Amino acid sequence: MGAADSVELTPCSLYQKAIYCSVVSAVYKTDMKVHKYLITLLLAGSLLSGVVNAEDALPDDYCRWEVTDYTIKEPLCGLAGDVQRGREIATDGSRGNCLACHQLPVPGVEAYGTIGPPLENIAARLSVAMIRLRVVDTRSINPLSIMPGFYRDPRLINRPATAFRGRTFLTAQQVEDVIAYLGTLK
Repeated sequence: MGAADSVELTPCSLYQKAIYCSVVSAVYKTDMKVHKYLITLLLAGSLLSGVVNAEDALPDDYCRWEVTDYTIKEPLCGLAGDVQRGREIATDGSRGNCLACHQLPVPGVEAYGTIGPPLENIAARLSVAMIRLRVVDTRSINPLSIMPGFYRDPRLINRPATAFRGRTFLTAQQVEDVIAYLGTLK
């Protein structure tokens, strides 16, 4: 160190440095406590975001469904699906929008997503009842899935867009139509 770089430490400067360090240390400790507190609150909030509020009512047209052995055995509301309507919903960007994440065997479509597994031959790999659970609420199988539950209990949907508050993303009929279409992909 050159003469210009040297700093003379006097009892006063040592005292000032000690005060500065203790203040910085106190701020750091307080700051860390605040950060830990905020992280705890955020984690608690994220865990509680899926808790159903007893005051929230399900829509009148919502049909309850039951998971058994990774399946929903019965069609929603006892409805039969239509293959053609299901194909239209699955490929429609404002409804099912399956092509955003999955590859489907749709002639003329070259742009599709690759986030989810390809749906070609899905019915050869999974039963219709297994497909139904994945379309209705895939988070029943994989809580970390980013696929929306198209007929998930609307009270469990975390931060839905205003248009979807208190309702499902697709109707029971639309879900059964998509399932009928996917059931043909063998």
